[in-house]
Amino acid sequence: MSVLSHFLSCDWGTSSFRLKLVELPGLRVVANQKSDEGNAATFEKWQQAKQPEQQRLAFYQAILREHARQLEQQAGRPLAGVPVVVSGMASSTIGMLELAYKPLPFAADGSDLATQLLPATAEFPYPVLLISGVQSDDDVMRGEETQLVGCGFADIAAAQLFLHPGTHAKHVLVQQGQAVSFKTYMTGEFFSLLSKESILAAAVEPAEDVQLPAHAQAFEQGIRDSQTGNLLHNAFLVRTARLFEKRSKPENFFYLSGLLIGYELQNFPAEFRGAITLAGETALVHSYEAALRLLGITERVASVTIKGAEEVTLRGQAAVLQRLQETAPASFSAAK
Repeated sequence: MSVLSHFLSCDWGTSSFRLKLVELPGLRVVANQKSDEGNAATFEKWQQAKQPEQQRLAFYQAILREHARQLEQQAGRPLAGVPVVVSGMASSTIGMLELAYKPLPFAADGSDLATQLLPATAEFPYPVLLISGVQSDDDVMRGEETQLVGCGFADIAAAQLFLHPGTHAKHVLVQQGQAVSFKTYMTGEFFSLLSKESILAAAVEPAEDVQLPAHAQAFEQGIRDSQTGNLLHNAFLVRTARLFEKRSKPENFFYLSGLLIGYELQNFPAEFRGAITLAGETALVHSYEAALRLLGITERVASVTIKGAEEVTLRGQAAVLQRLQETAPASFSAAK
């Protein structure tokens, strides 16, 4: 069995597209491409093109092919035969090929995730490994399951909580190497709607430096208020705090962030004593780390570990790819 030296990592979300050439086994990113050609925009373009359903896959692959050509130029080498591992919304109803969800539980090593291998063709000379999402009785995820695999929970017997902040934050409970339950929180989407589309938009201004004392104090106040007051009332106070000049617009930004993150964590299971892994974009995971500490959760759990979104995505995709190569090596015989 030949050993793969590289793979193409595609994280294809609803609103974003990321493609990276990744070296194995060290997971060094050799070249990368990103755009706003998320699945939602791509699906809309495909509908506008009025192509038949059987042409949808080729339509999406054409976008992948163009970005792969850009990576070839960056890397200075042809990439034909290098497998593309695709996770995220590409397996959804608006993606390149809809795949059924894997019902809970699923193995934290990714060995039983729902996948489909698409062979390379003359038009698209890369085999594609498409990873589907996971469902419970009343919830779904696509993309986070692959990131969970990248956290290395498979050999840990103790309870773990995978907490992924974002547009739709996920809390996934892992026990004995199996993801057994999860909940989705629309924290990021609510924050975006309130800060950009609601009456609060004029009272909020994006800011990045949460370490500034005034920003940190506003964030902490939002966390505290989330535990005692009514969320809908406290949200309106963002407007009046600006109207009465109690907080600046950047301070309101952090107050609203703290208010919503704190509300998400309000019902954190009191009995949980295991380890928490925060995986996501740097600023967000540090905000959640601060919220866990302010709410006293950090004190009662075994540990809180931070991992980057890219790290766990690449590790998860590589794990699923390498496992499939072990079981179906002929599928990658042309891979470089």
